[in-house]
Amino acid sequence: MSLDQPGSGISITTLATREVYRNQWLRLREDRILRSNGKEGIYSVVEKDDCALILPIEDGRVWLVEQFRYTIQERALELPQGGWEMEIADPEELARGELKEETGLHAAEMTYLGFLWISYGFCRQKQHVFLATGLTMKERDPDDEEHDLVIHTRTLEEFEQMVREGTIRDASTVAAWGLYLTWKSRKA
Repeated sequence: MSLDQPGSGISITTLATREVYRNQWLRLREDRILRSNGKEGIYSVVEKDDCALILPIEDGRVWLVEQFRYTIQERALELPQGGWEMEIADPEELARGELKEETGLHAAEMTYLGFLWISYGFCRQKQHVFLATGLTMKERDPDDEEHDLVIHTRTLEEFEQMVREGTIRDASTVAAWGLYLTWKSRKA
């Protein structure tokens, strides 16, 4: 089998599952598994509802948000992103809502660039990625977790330099930029 073609078939079977923890944002389950080599084991899975990441780009500039991220105990610069405490039927509605909450921006056009699995080694969460254009500023509607959020705009060149230099280290932001560049190259 070559690396460019994923193998087929399931190599891990779930023997039993139990929910270990739940709150309004996530569920944690522990599965007893059987690997294809005959060895049993435990696999822990964090389940979260879908979320969205938005690339707001207008006139050669990109909007970013800066906020304190508790898990890493520092402020981080990233593209607007997030989810709601419920399952969503329309990813674009979620993306538009997150864009308004975090930046106050309204997009005339939302282009779906694809989706990413955030960290499928331990988490089952799909992140829908949208390009937002035709931007107009309206009123922000931050939630309680976004009380310290600061909005920044940068030229696309400055943004890319920040990624290269490690100022922006958010994996979702960097991956979404890759989706955008791929989409853009197909349009050229």
